[in-house]
Amino acid sequence: MCRTVDLRQAVLARNDGSARELRAALAARGTVAVNLLSSPGSGKTALLEAELGLARRRGVPVAALTADLATENDALRLARSGAPVKQVLTDGLCHLEAVMLAGHLTGWLPDDTRLLFVENVGNLVCPASYDLGESLRVVLASVTEGEDKPLKYPTAFGLANLVLVTKADLAAAAEFDEAAFLANVARVNPGVEVVLTSARTGQGAGVLLERALAVLDGAEPHRPVMAAAQDHGHGHGLHHHEPVVVRDGS
Repeated sequence: MCRTVDLRQAVLARNDGSARELRAALAARGTVAVNLLSSPGSGKTALLEAELGLARRRGVPVAALTADLATENDALRLARSGAPVKQVLTDGLCHLEAVMLAGHLTGWLPDDTRLLFVENVGNLVCPASYDLGESLRVVLASVTEGEDKPLKYPTAFGLANLVLVTKADLAAAAEFDEAAFLANVARVNPGVEVVLTSARTGQGAGVLLERALAVLDGAEPHRPVMAAAQDHGHGHGLHHHEPVVVRDGS
């Protein structure tokens, strides 16, 4: 007798269980994890540098774990903020998993950490399917990547609690069509907040930190329609709704 086993679903189910355990463990110690997803070169590390520096100046106990296939370049950059930083080298693996994250946090994460930023591997495909036990999932896209990015990567954008547009200072030069981008975000994630940022000019500076602190204080982040559909075990069609847009970081 032959039996068909869906290995991918089994792996994801196992990861979901590990993510629930990690989320509960982090909550018990008063730590909120923020999972950052983006393509390579989106400006994720530059934005995180700014947020860590701001958190430190405000006296917020914060730490960051950054994942790459190779090099410790990002960790060296982020460590200049003074926050505890750990580099994870995945040796070719295109994403982090919850059990991996839990293993790297054990014995390293300071007890007083209130915010933990996890800079996932630069990739909008594999990381999108793996819950890391985060309480806030953020997807970033730069103005140079094209307005149809949300449609090309619907899982990454559709499961985000917050969307950040980076390198906004280059929008005119890149002929970025903001209205088209927002419409595409709305198709895959109705109602999600979209924030325009620039690490160079400071536009949107601190918004990510403010949203993370709000979750730490008990605020419920945006609930994506796609996440609700997954919880109920069925798919969901794409509908158009206007997103919430923040331009000045307020």
